[in-house]
Amino acid sequence: MNQISITAGKIAELVKGQLIGDPERVVTGVASLKDAAPEQVSFVSNKKYQKQLLESRAGVVLVCRDLADEPADDRTLIVCENADYAFSQVIMIFADKSPVWKEGVHPSAVVDESAKLGAGVSIGANAVIEAGAEIGDGTVIGAGCYIGHDVKIGCGSLLYPNVTVMYRCRIGSKVVIHPGVVIGGDGFGFVPGPKGLVKVPQTGIVQIDDDVEIGANTTIDRARFGKTWIKSNVKVDNLVMIAHNVVIGESSILVAQCGIAGSAELGRGVILAAKSGVNGHITLGDGVQVAGTSGVVKSLPAGAIALGTPAESQREFMARYTLPSRFEKLTAKVEALKKELEELKNK
Repeated sequence: MNQISITAGKIAELVKGQLIGDPERVVTGVASLKDAAPEQVSFVSNKKYQKQLLESRAGVVLVCRDLADEPADDRTLIVCENADYAFSQVIMIFADKSPVWKEGVHPSAVVDESAKLGAGVSIGANAVIEAGAEIGDGTVIGAGCYIGHDVKIGCGSLLYPNVTVMYRCRIGSKVVIHPGVVIGGDGFGFVPGPKGLVKVPQTGIVQIDDDVEIGANTTIDRARFGKTWIKSNVKVDNLVMIAHNVVIGESSILVAQCGIAGSAELGRGVILAAKSGVNGHITLGDGVQVAGTSGVVKSLPAGAIALGTPAESQREFMARYTLPSRFEKLTAKVEALKKELEELKNK
């Protein structure tokens, strides 16, 4: 982190928050509520963390509207509409500058003479750019990356070290791809033959639109035919598996270790939580939310919230989840009635 200082008043101006307390209070860094010192700034985005706020030593805290009435005797509060987002802005004040990528081709890189490189492109050590590839202006290809034949990458994208983009795939502009990602490996397709399993040719591509970010070691398979399509502004976490011919709608979020089987289609703004799974050849409507570790086996309408395996609605899940305890209570009531009936008989 950079060694700088800033007043609470300046932070409030930056995040357009309501300041409660001393505007001249100076902070020199950021930290979590638990670890923050009096000279640091932290945040609370949910009232359920109220106890941590009271116990924190942070000198300045960005808080949500629900905590605007908290006492600020020994600290300065800044009330924000979205404390989480506002804190991200504050972090950038103290963050170290991003690495500067040197323009040009590293001497150890292998670039086919037919490849087209835009202005200001950076090609790292031991990267390989195959024949017919096209890389847009200002794009960075990190060390050890492999860019296959006839791949096209837009402007201003960043491929961190050891990313693989297989032949004919399409990557848009301002796309960020983290280390170890494989784009365009063959989809998993085999059929029984007279001598065992026979591979089904995977002849399509992967298309990734603008402003997508893909986490480390994620895999996106090429289509059997046509394309596997990741639409604009999708954010993918680490270790996610996206199978052939899957379509992911704009601004969707795929969290770590979730998996999507072949030919599934997700609408706009879908959220798949960690370790969730989506069956092949089904559709999830716009805004669907799937809870962590849930398994979706049938199509869901727009706005649905699914939990469990097989995934079901919140009402269905809670009814089934609470059934054992309700059964125990009912059993106890029946036993009590039986006892009361026996006593009446004896009288």
